[in-house]
Amino acid sequence: MAKMQSKTLSKPDELRTFDKGKLELITLGGVTFGRATLQPGWKWSTSLKALMKTKSCEAPHLQYHVSGRLAVLMDDGSLAEFGPGEVSLLPPGHDAWVVGNDPVVAIDITGMVEYAKPHAH
Repeated sequence: MAKMQSKTLSKPDELRTFDKGKLELITLGGVTFGRATLQPGWKWSTSLKALMKTKSCEAPHLQYHVSGRLAVLMDDGSLAEFGPGEVSLLPPGHDAWVVGNDPVVAIDITGMVEYAKPHAH
């Protein structure tokens, strides 16, 4: 019989830091959970675009928004904003930024394995 397992995001398997943000990662049962903490002023296109070397964020996200407000602009021009208690599904091809003066904390269960990881192109 398989045994129960647990890990804590406060002691992540991996920590990635980037301009105005950090990502804490743990993997259990083949699923990687990422907790992103994004500070006021963070925007994907200014904080991570140069690192990722893509025109917009190509990671899909299924995430639970713990705190703060996050605006997302899809490449097709559609715009939405997400806040505490919401679960969002974001397909690849978007920019995103923190709205207001509160940090955004989001738990992501897809798309974080390669997120904010420098790619050699």
